[in-house]
Amino acid sequence: MKSLDLVLEAEKECKDIFNKIDENEYYFSSLVLEAFRLENISEMHFNMTTGYGYNDIGREAIERVFARVLKGEDALVRNQFISGSHALSTTLFALLRPNDTLISITGLPYDTLHEVIGINDNPSSLKSFGVKYEQIDLIDNKFDIEKIKERLKDGNVKVVEIQRSKGYSTRKSIKVKDIEEVIKEIRKVNKDVIIMVDNCYTEFVERTSPLEVGADIIVGSLIKNLGGSIASNGAYICGKKELINLCAERLNLPGEGKEVGPSLGANKSFLQGLYLAPSVVASSLKIAILTSYVMEKLGYKVEPRYNEDRADIVQNIIFNNKDLLIKYVQGIQKYSPIDSGTIPIAAPMPGYSDEVIMASGAFTQGSSIEFSCDGPLREPYIAYQQGGVTYNYGKIALVNIINDLISVK
Repeated sequence: MKSLDLVLEAEKECKDIFNKIDENEYYFSSLVLEAFRLENISEMHFNMTTGYGYNDIGREAIERVFARVLKGEDALVRNQFISGSHALSTTLFALLRPNDTLISITGLPYDTLHEVIGINDNPSSLKSFGVKYEQIDLIDNKFDIEKIKERLKDGNVKVVEIQRSKGYSTRKSIKVKDIEEVIKEIRKVNKDVIIMVDNCYTEFVERTSPLEVGADIIVGSLIKNLGGSIASNGAYICGKKELINLCAERLNLPGEGKEVGPSLGANKSFLQGLYLAPSVVASSLKIAILTSYVMEKLGYKVEPRYNEDRADIVQNIIFNNKDLLIKYVQGIQKYSPIDSGTIPIAAPMPGYSDEVIMASGAFTQGSSIEFSCDGPLREPYIAYQQGGVTYNYGKIALVNIINDLISVK
């Protein structure tokens, strides 16, 4: 079967699923537009500040809009954040003090947090400041609720961390309904522990925000879902007002918090990116589902399968073969708009213990809401694909990548 025929077959099979994604896109578009209207967003909010960034009305309006969209009391949305990992690090250092304990209840966090926490030695880690770390692994992709409750009864746990997306692990991503269930159980034994959710890759996939089911604070990157491929950097933290203030004082300095931080021309891109995000996330989901169907038809194991409910925009293709992983990632780069003539090779990357091969022919460096793919060179050799600004660009790339893979086989 020709690659285009296979893709057209996939589109027919996935029609009902795509229709549901369109319904969600309409819902999120309505949510965003209402937030813009309620905050009376105007052209004046595009203006920039420099220096200290005092009285940046655009920055302040953006944070109110994000808080409305994400269902939080307050938000910190800044271009001073280098990445989602930077925002996560800022949040953890803001909330934790010496002798406090941080527990991850979704197993091992992202590679880029290992040195932040002190899983890998680093003199600037939380561990070096006397913060303790523990983790409770998932069991068959579910929270180990009894073990979590038993540990929390012992006290001395300040923050519970939940990472929704899978990172470079082989587990499934975490849905909001599962977060709701575990939070209810946590609150039965500990009403005060701070529940922090790493929300990266998951925004505008499910209609319910983790904050609506009891999470205290959520964190995400703006070169992923909510930046809509327009924001050129930045991240957000959203949740309870007193916790957002702590994070602002950690990012900036005690006593000034949210009052400082120049927007430096980022306001328009943050607003426009959020405005476009429902459409861009919908396209990303459709491309992921199309990829899942097609690659499974070609004999590869995929996660999630095309007809499974999704928690994020990430699609795994399990190759069990290093050369095929490399070939696939190189194909993503080849059919990207930027640097299509570049051939990715595996190399060491800051924050990762294995060599990583990464395709990102994107307008913004490292943007994973644009069509991109990466994977560590370790068994079982999984490609982690994400993003896609428009459906048709992703479809075109997939048709061509399949042709190249078929020729290898």
